Amino acid sequence: MRRRLWNRIYQEFGLWSLAARPGIVVLILAILIRMVGGMQSLEWMFLDTMLRLRPVEKLDERVVIVGIDEKDIEWVKQYPIPDEKIAELLSKLETYKPLAIGLDIFKNVPVEPGGKQLAQILRTNSNIIGIEKVLQPGEISPPQNLPPERVGFVDLPNDEDSKNRRYLLYTPNPHNINEDKYSLALQLVIKYFKATGIELQTGKNDPNTIRFSEIELPRINRNFGGYVSVDDGGVSILMNFRNQKQPFNVVSMRDILNGRVNAELLRDRIVLVGNRNMSAGDIFYTSALPDLKLSGQIYGIDYHAHVISQILSSVIDGRTMLHSWGEFGEYTWIFLWGFLPIFIGRLTQSVWRNLLSVGVAVFCLFACGYVMLWVWGVWIPVAPSFLILAVNGVGLSAFAFYQHDKFLRSQINERQNTIQNTFTVIHNGPLQTLAYGLKHLRAKDVPYEQLVGQFEKLDREIREIGEFLKLEALTTEESLRIGSGLILELNRPLHDLLYEVYSSTLERQDFEHFRTLKVKIRNFDPIDDKYLTIEDKRGICLFLEEALCNVGKHAEGVKRIQASGVYSENKYKLWVKDNGSGIKSKLESKGTKYFKIVAKQLGGEFRRESVSPRGTICEISWKPMK
Repeated sequence: MRRRLWNRIYQEFGLWSLAARPGIVVLILAILIRMVGGMQSLEWMFLDTMLRLRPVEKLDERVVIVGIDEKDIEWVKQYPIPDEKIAELLSKLETYKPLAIGLDIFKNVPVEPGGKQLAQILRTNSNIIGIEKVLQPGEISPPQNLPPERVGFVDLPNDEDSKNRRYLLYTPNPHNINEDKYSLALQLVIKYFKATGIELQTGKNDPNTIRFSEIELPRINRNFGGYVSVDDGGVSILMNFRNQKQPFNVVSMRDILNGRVNAELLRDRIVLVGNRNMSAGDIFYTSALPDLKLSGQIYGIDYHAHVISQILSSVIDGRTMLHSWGEFGEYTWIFLWGFLPIFIGRLTQSVWRNLLSVGVAVFCLFACGYVMLWVWGVWIPVAPSFLILAVNGVGLSAFAFYQHDKFLRSQINERQNTIQNTFTVIHNGPLQTLAYGLKHLRAKDVPYEQLVGQFEKLDREIREIGEFLKLEALTTEESLRIGSGLILELNRPLHDLLYEVYSSTLERQDFEHFRTLKVKIRNFDPIDDKYLTIEDKRGICLFLEEALCNVGKHAEGVKRIQASGVYSENKYKLWVKDNGSGIKSKLESKGTKYFKIVAKQLGGEFRRESVSPRGTICEISWKPMK
């Protein structure tokens, strides 16, 4: 039992060492491709898809957007909107007592009329934050009347697919590395939290990021989630858009100026003022939000609003900020999923079962990624594992295990064929000698010395078979030993082998019915046997021998025997026909079962039946070209 167990373990280890190699190669290649950034686009696509499929969230009332739309432009009858209208809008908003106002419109150059009026409003209202662009190309300076602490930059980094998934919170001043520049969203959030006594601080777990209260904002480092070697030159966070068709209250400029807005809507809120029209060109791209008014596009002012809401919701409501595992955790995850299709291929070893199992695994992988992102805010690597599942699960691993298992089955079949062939040789040789000796021993109709000679012959036959099997196991020579003791080289033409089997078998003295034969006919047509394997030729030779031996054992009163091999009508028919006593038993002998196996192996047919007026025919037929 213990030996069998160890043999099984050894066999399984050998199977894994050979069949799992292609799967491991694919796993390593996938990891290398990811390490050099070859999977970023695929990982971004999965991230956007999972964000888009999250449940709908409630509206965030802490952020209000005052959007200047196309109808406002028609109402004012001028574009860009003149400074006097912007000044009037800001003055009106101040009456509603918001906590902070972000003016997301570049005001480095006056738009008359009203330039001085707007400058006065910006100078005297301390809760208004203006904007600038600090990164190249296209730097834009802030309004001249605003101090640096009341200016936020609006530079938004985009990915290689032109989508925006990151937000730069602060960065060193390109012209003065000792000075930090804060983004518009961060400036507004700082003002909001100051009103509640919460200050901006350095992170505890990560001193390179920032925190409000005990909530650290997880920054995007060089290798963050699906990103490889990304560097925004400051602290960036991953966008966790609020999944809602209308995530914030939006009012128009004319509604504010005409007094059609409820004061409670704006009181103690963060108000963003900016363009929500196509004329301004303040458009960014994302696939992470469903039901966008502009397909795949989001206004810049809306983008800033999502960042503000994201930080406020994290600190106040406990809504998760998006973060990722470290590299060790990510690559451990990829390794685990990389070996899964190899296990699936080993367990299934069937194309359809493997496809079904891989399909279930892909669904579970996406479900894990979705739940981790939705519930815990963790961006885990789905794309590399998906790719490995697809290639390994459907292709290499399953094919390798299938081929290796097929090889093992062929070895088992080869052993079974060896056992069957050995039994046939023994059946047509030593067993016939033994049967002859026992028959006359019981009848006591032959001298004692003759019986001794018969059993000595049996001893020689058994030893010769043993020596032949040893020799066959040690050499690659393809040969067959038949019951007469003749050894046939199976790489010779088939018709030559059939002639030798016929002649050698009919010369045997241990079959008493051969002694009554008067007419012996043989004819074996040549055949192109290039489509026959060595095992096929072995089976055909053993069929002829067994059919002839049956005549010698059972055909009482036989006078005539005919053995023929004829090729006609694209089929080769090999038969043995006699005029003996015919079939007496309807039971299927082991020889008949073996004939059927040979016929199935050849893709042909077998028949054995009585003929009129007396006798038996035993025939096997097949098409030489498979």
